[in-house]
Amino acid sequence: MSFSNVKLILSREIRDQLRDRRTLFMMFVLPILLYPLLGMSFIQIQQFTEEKPTSVLVVGARNLGDAPRLFENSQFALELFSDPDMARLLELHFLRDEPPRPMAEQRDEAHRAVQAGQFDVALCFPETFAEEVEQFQQTIRRLATPSASGRNGESAELEINSRIPQPDTLYTTTSDKSSIAQNRLDEVWNHWNQRLIETNLTAVGLPVAAARPVELKRWDVAGETAYRGAALWSKILPVLLLIWALTGAFYPAVDLCAGEKERGTLETLLSSPAERSEIVLGKLVTIMLFSMLTAVLNLASVGLTGWLVFGDYPEFAPPPPVSVLWLAIALVPISALFSALCLALAAFARSTKEGQYYLMPLLLITMPLAVLPMTPGAELNLGNSLVPVTGAVLLLRSALEGSYLLALRFLPVVVAVTLAACLLAVRWAVDQFNSETVLFRESERLDVGLWLRHLLHDRQPTPTVAGAVFCAAAILMVRFFMSSALSPSPGEAFDFLDFARVNLITQLAMIALPALLMTALLTSSPRQTLLLRLPPWRTVPAAIVLAVLLHPVVNAIHVVVQELYPVSENLKATLRGMEQVLNSAPLWQLVLLIAVVPAICEELAFRGFILSGLRHVGHKWRAIVYSAVLFGLAHTILQQSLMACIVGVVLGFVAVQSGSILPAIAFHMVHNALQVSIGRLPPDWLDRWPVLNYLIRPVEGGYMFHWPVAAGVAALALMIWFGRLPYPKSAEEELQEAIERGSHEDDDGAVRVVA
Repeated sequence: MSFSNVKLILSREIRDQLRDRRTLFMMFVLPILLYPLLGMSFIQIQQFTEEKPTSVLVVGARNLGDAPRLFENSQFALELFSDPDMARLLELHFLRDEPPRPMAEQRDEAHRAVQAGQFDVALCFPETFAEEVEQFQQTIRRLATPSASGRNGESAELEINSRIPQPDTLYTTTSDKSSIAQNRLDEVWNHWNQRLIETNLTAVGLPVAAARPVELKRWDVAGETAYRGAALWSKILPVLLLIWALTGAFYPAVDLCAGEKERGTLETLLSSPAERSEIVLGKLVTIMLFSMLTAVLNLASVGLTGWLVFGDYPEFAPPPPVSVLWLAIALVPISALFSALCLALAAFARSTKEGQYYLMPLLLITMPLAVLPMTPGAELNLGNSLVPVTGAVLLLRSALEGSYLLALRFLPVVVAVTLAACLLAVRWAVDQFNSETVLFRESERLDVGLWLRHLLHDRQPTPTVAGAVFCAAAILMVRFFMSSALSPSPGEAFDFLDFARVNLITQLAMIALPALLMTALLTSSPRQTLLLRLPPWRTVPAAIVLAVLLHPVVNAIHVVVQELYPVSENLKATLRGMEQVLNSAPLWQLVLLIAVVPAICEELAFRGFILSGLRHVGHKWRAIVYSAVLFGLAHTILQQSLMACIVGVVLGFVAVQSGSILPAIAFHMVHNALQVSIGRLPPDWLDRWPVLNYLIRPVEGGYMFHWPVAAGVAALALMIWFGRLPYPKSAEEELQEAIERGSHEDDDGAVRVVA
C-alpha cells in the first residue's frame, strides 16, 4: 500500500467536500443554529409548562371540630406544604350548606360536579368527623394507660383500625388535571395526618419526636468532587456523540461514493494507479475527519447552550472537565466504525437519493444499541461489553461518572470488540469497491408489473440474495405477529396439547410454508434450491456423530451464555411452567415435536431456501454466517438466539460441504433429541450405569459433561474432514475464487519481477 496515494486521495476528497455547501451546512451552520434555537424555544415554552392551579371542592368543612388546623384564609394552611408557594396550586371552593342539607345530598352534588368537570377533586368530611376524631383520640389515651398494658396487641390494633376516621376524596382518572389535583391533595393530607399524630402523642404524654424515631441524613459525596451531576451527562453525551458521529459520517460518504457515480468521476479515480484499498482508506479517513468534526461542534454547541439556558438552576451542574478527554478518546473508534459502515452503504447505492434512504435503516439498527445503556438497569459487565456500540457507550458512561476501576476492568474487551467491528466494516467497504457489479450498478426505475413478470418468468434455479433476505424477513414478521396471537393469556390454562398445537403451527405455517411457497414461485429448481439431493453416504452418519460430539460443547457454551446474560426471574418462572407441561408428555411425543418437526421445517427454510440464495454473495462462509444469524433471530429468547446462531454455523457448514439438506436435518434432529432426552433421564440412571459417571455429572436443572474439551477436539477433527469434501459451488463463488487466484498470481509475478 502506497501512503502517498492515500494522501493524494485524502487531499482530493477533503477539497471536494469543502466545496459542497450541504456538507458545510451540516458541519458548521447547523450546530451553531440548532441548539441555541432549541434553547430559546425552551425558554419561550416554559410559560406553557408552568404548573397550573387545580380546584378543590370542600364538603363539610365545619365538621372538623378541634382537629389540627387544615384551612387558613380560604386555602390550605401554609405549614402543610413543603414549599409554601405550592399552596396557590390548590384553589379551595367550599360547598354552601345553608340551609342545612343531609351530607349524602351534598356528597352527591360534589360527585356530579367532579364528574362534569366543574372541579378537579372533591374533599368530603362526614357530619360526625369531629366526634370520630375525638373517639379515636380517647381510644389511644385509653390503650396507653397502665391498666390496658396487658391487653392483647392484635385486639388493640383491630380496635384502633375500627376507629380511624375516613373522609372521602372524589376525582376522575379521565382527566390528567384531576389526577394531578389528587396527588397534590395527598401531599397536604399526609402533612395534616402528621400533625394529627403529633397531637395524639402529646395527648398521651409522649414527646412529638416519638413520631420520628429515625431520621435519615443525606450526603452527596459527589458535591465534594468534580462529578456532581455526572449521572445526567453520562447518559446524554455518549448518545449525542454516537448520533452526530453517525450523521456526520453519512452525508460525506454518500457524496464521496454515490455522488461520484452521478458526477461520472468515480471511473477516473478507479482507473488511477491507486489500489482499491488505498482509495477506500483515503475516503475513509476523509469521512472520519468530517464525522469527528461534526460531533465535536455539536457537543460544544450543546454544552454552551446548556450552560447559558440552565446555568441559573441550582440543581444544574456542568459536565466534569475530564469528560472532554474521554469523549475525544471515544470519538476516534466510534467515528471509524460509522465511517466504514456509511462508506460501504454509500458504495452500494446507485445514486445520492438512494444513498439517503439507507440512513434510516442504519439509525434503526444503531439507536437501540445506543439507547440501551440509558436504561436504569444497564450496567457495564462482561456480557454488555461484548455488544458492539453498547459496550463502548457503557464504558464511556463509566469513565464520565468517574468509575475508573470498573472501566479499566472491561476496557480490553470493549477495545477488542470495537476494533473487530471496525476491521469488519472496513473489509466490507473494501469488498464493495472490489465488486464491479456494486460500483457500476445502473439506476433503474421500479415498475411493479415488470418486476413481477420478471420474477415469475425469468426464474433461476436458486433464489437471489434479495429473495433469501425477503424470505427471512417474512418468516420473522409472520412469527412475530402470529406468536402474539397464539401465546396464552396470563392465567389461562396451558397443557401439552396446546403446546403441540402452537409448535406445529409455528413450524409448519410460520417457517416451512413461506419457504416452500417462495421456492415454488421464485425458483425453477426446487430440488437445487432446497438441496434435496442424495449426499455422500458417509456424511449422514458423520453428521450424527458430530451432533453427539458437539453436545457437551454446546452445553458448556450454554452455561457461559447464561452467565453473561442471566435469565430474568419472570422468564425462569415461565420456563419452569413450560417444563412441567413437557414432563407430562411421553418422550416419543416430545422428540417428534421438538426434534423431528423443527429439524425438517427449519432446515428447509434456513439451510435450504435462505442459504441457497445467500450463496450468491460469492463467499461461502459469509452465506453460512448470515443464514445462522437469521436462524438465531427466529428464536424469541435471547439465550436461545445466541445458541441457535452458533449451532446454525455448524448446520450451514455441514449442508454446504455435503451439498445436501439431509445431513443437516440429521444433525439438527439428533442435537434437539439429546437436549430433550437428557432432561427426562431417571434419577437413578447413573447408579445403574456407574461407568457414565466418568462422562457426566448431575447439576441443578440438568447434567454437566466432564470432557467438553476432548469432545470439542474430536468434533473439530470431524469438521476438518467435512471441510475437505468437494462441494458444489455457486457461480459467484467460482468467480470470486478465480479473482482471488488471479490477484495472488499477479502478486507473485510482481514479486518475481522485483527480485
